[in-house]
Amino acid sequence: MHTASALVTVAALALGLSACDSGDSGNKADKADGKGTPSASSGPTDAPKKDKSKKKPEEKWDGKVRVLGDGSTSSTGPQPKQPKPRKLKPGERPPQFVVFSWDGALEGDDHLFSHFREAAKANEAQMTFFLTGTYLLPRSKAKMYKPPQHKPGESAISYATDEHIRDTLEQLRGAWLDGNEIGTHFNGHFCGTKGGGDWSPAEWKSEIDQSYSFVENWKTNTGYKDLPPLPFDYKKELVGGRAPCLEGQKNLLKTAKDYNWRYDASSPGDFQIWPSQIDGIWNFPLQLLPYPRSEKQVLSMDFNFLYNQSGDNTKGDPKKYAEWRRLTRDGYLNGFERVYNGSRAPLFIGNHFEDWNGGIYMKAVEDVMKSVCKREEVRCVSFKQVADWLDEQDPEVLAKLRGLDPAQSPDWKTLVK
Repeated sequence: MHTASALVTVAALALGLSACDSGDSGNKADKADGKGTPSASSGPTDAPKKDKSKKKPEEKWDGKVRVLGDGSTSSTGPQPKQPKPRKLKPGERPPQFVVFSWDGALEGDDHLFSHFREAAKANEAQMTFFLTGTYLLPRSKAKMYKPPQHKPGESAISYATDEHIRDTLEQLRGAWLDGNEIGTHFNGHFCGTKGGGDWSPAEWKSEIDQSYSFVENWKTNTGYKDLPPLPFDYKKELVGGRAPCLEGQKNLLKTAKDYNWRYDASSPGDFQIWPSQIDGIWNFPLQLLPYPRSEKQVLSMDFNFLYNQSGDNTKGDPKKYAEWRRLTRDGYLNGFERVYNGSRAPLFIGNHFEDWNGGIYMKAVEDVMKSVCKREEVRCVSFKQVADWLDEQDPEVLAKLRGLDPAQSPDWKTLVK
């Protein structure tokens, strides 16, 4: 029986994220006018002037790289450093998958994007970065974004500074070459009324199309002709995302099928059980983990630990930071140990590049990476890589795995045939 009492309700999660997720903007990025609408800007200050004598860039192919569109993206062949999924052998125990995922994926003044790229390499991990598309759109072009049910240019989070756009492009390029996944966190981060939960399939389609456009046309939008293209074709590489505040999955999935997406990470929470599909798309929810010193559970995202430690105050009592960091780390590790020694269901962890409560949640996540990623039979991977592995398995075996309680360690010789 999958039973537990949740320490944070889905409603609290949604309310908390809509209130606090402005941090997706990268902490130190210049803020909007405080009402969710972009402030005036003169646009990129270091963008080169247009040379009218130059023709529109054309696709080029040198045998290794095909430049696409305006030069913002390119096709460079298969992504490097990808594990080859294989079907479980009879009697074999599944690997323990752990997915560290990041909402927003902006390289701000704190350089957390680049820091965790290095942390991943040091711990033999790969991760999923959910990019907010408007982080590649200059403020001077804000009205190009037409959010569903909102005025052009409106956003619940701030637009990035020019410097942060350039830095984020560099990190996206490096992250993909490291073998990490670039997913989507969509655009304006609208929650609650007129947010994703209120959007129709057609409105989600508009939001998705714009997510693609901001990545595929960043050179035209920014004027940064001096930067190399991203090394991937986003139409092929983008296979899943996470909706802001985990809202609107039902209508989002109706639209995601049209893009041949393979998974969605927008479910507002579930127990640590093996994933299933919703109409052919893998459902990768946040998970309920055993909260330390309690019989209750907490969702596997940094904000939910914050919410249970200092409410919606992101600058709580500094005297409690060390204790809160340990509780957060131990909460993640409790969930890990339960499945590692039990059902081997994948562990999904969600994060933001934030300095909430002195950055303790970032530090706790790195503590967990150091603790688990190099253990025997553990694979710290991306959501896309989990989907690859699941697609290779016998459906009957996966059905049996889904019937296990998180802490239940079965007779693998009987279960996997």
